[in-house]
Amino acid sequence: MDDVIFEEFKGTGNMELILDRRLAERRLFPAIDVLRSGTRKEELLLSQDELEMIWQFRRATNGATPWEAMEMLMEQMKRSKTNYDLLHAYHHLRRAEAFAGGRPEPGRKGGTN
Repeated sequence: MDDVIFEEFKGTGNMELILDRRLAERRLFPAIDVLRSGTRKEELLLSQDELEMIWQFRRATNGATPWEAMEMLMEQMKRSKTNYDLLHAYHHLRRAEAFAGGRPEPGRKGGTN
């Protein structure tokens, strides 16, 4: 019944915060499933640079389990002083992966020479 009520009201919200029991059981707090949580209309809240960096974070954690994504995020948060620094680190990670693998960076054509 709770799921039915949740689904009914889901469309009226601006943000979804999904908690994951498995994260709590692993003592990873806050136990937020960062892969499934998010906000609507984030393009109105963030600059284009910040938005692109958030998309790169999502790509970097694509295919990860919720606890792997949270551990990756928490580790990077320890190294970052600001949100911008945190997002910028994922931007550099993505560029390094593209360079190392010869894959083009998002938004660019071709590989490395």
